[in-house]
Amino acid sequence: MTWTEDFSAGAVKAIGAAEALGAIGLILPAVTGVAPVLVPLAATGLALAMIGAAVVHARRGETQAMAMAPSVVLLILTVVVAWGRFGPYAF
Repeated sequence: MTWTEDFSAGAVKAIGAAEALGAIGLILPAVTGVAPVLVPLAATGLALAMIGAAVVHARRGETQAMAMAPSVVLLILTVVVAWGRFGPYAF
């Protein structure tokens, strides 16, 4: 991925760790039933990360579908999860 050229190795590893922990935060509390309030918080955090990813791609001029599509799709999915879990019909 070419965007890694703009970041240090430590920053790339930190971004990857944050995304992995966010994914765990989406799944584990919902499955175990322990602290389910963490699910919408993790979804909100991942949505912010995907907004950041889209901004990085836009600044690099990578606006073609293959570069931005994963970020946009994941952004939409995380917003739906956050809305569903924060909303009146949260389970």
